[in-house]
Amino acid sequence: MRADVPAAAPASGASYAAAGDGGEGRHCWVRDPPEFPGTWPGLLVEWRQRGGGWQGRVAYTVTGPHGPVLVESWLPAARLEPR
Repeated sequence: MRADVPAAAPASGASYAAAGDGGEGRHCWVRDPPEFPGTWPGLLVEWRQRGGGWQGRVAYTVTGPHGPVLVESWLPAARLEPR
């Protein structure tokens, strides 16, 4: 199941939709992002629709060679799950 994918596109004229009911982010699991295989805890910030599919803007942490690293990226909704 995807992390709160909007049922419809944002209102006319808007290109992005808030991730939460009040504009706040939502905790999610990020599954196998590019270059970082595995499952990582993340924060879903907003949604956008591109090429007929939804993408979520997420901030998540991964383990780097010198400790945790913060990554921010747009990922396909299929890679995001509710936490």
